[in-house]
Amino acid sequence: MNRRDFSLASAALGLASLAPAVHAQSAPFAAGEDYAVLKKPAPTDAPAGKVEVVEFFSYNCPHCATFEPALEAWSRKMPANAVLRRVPVPFVGSDVATKQKLYYTLEAMGKLDELHMKVFQAIHVDRQRLFGDAAVLEWAGKQPGIDAKRFEETFKSFGVAGKVQRAGQLTQAYDIPGTPAMGVAGRWYVDGGMGKTLPRMLQICDYLVGQAAKT
Repeated sequence: MNRRDFSLASAALGLASLAPAVHAQSAPFAAGEDYAVLKKPAPTDAPAGKVEVVEFFSYNCPHCATFEPALEAWSRKMPANAVLRRVPVPFVGSDVATKQKLYYTLEAMGKLDELHMKVFQAIHVDRQRLFGDAAVLEWAGKQPGIDAKRFEETFKSFGVAGKVQRAGQLTQAYDIPGTPAMGVAGRWYVDGGMGKTLPRMLQICDYLVGQAAKT
């Protein structure tokens, strides 16, 4: 969802059928038209020799929920020199800080693979009202394999708070206007509006990873 409220509803159409083809690169893409070039490079946190690809998302964003299966499939086939990092943004809907803490708590506990998509399902399919710390802690405590006490301690930890703060800084560095959006190598940015469709946005990411490797 966009702070300026542009719609990606049409971008969601055909996601499932087009997802396997997201790596096709039939034509080059143009700066300023298909993707934006950052005026000032954003910080990256990738190992040497790797290109960082950042997904900016929000658990409150329905388009992010739609995009997640395609992104997950792409991450398993992404270029070998690329690494994917997810960053929950400090906007989209209400109670955003709680959702950011939820993401980083799941990450710290090694539970993202199991529960990341379940959070989207709880909010957008089951219509659970995960607003406020108490509601999130109650939901987490009901998930199989979650130690409720450890989850709460991690959720309220300085480590998670620090990651939330850095997420806000990176979102600002990329000047993210809406979600879902992708940043590549701290140099380029593309969202559904520029990509035209969400699958094409991933094609552009492939292209930009290739460009990063050349420079």
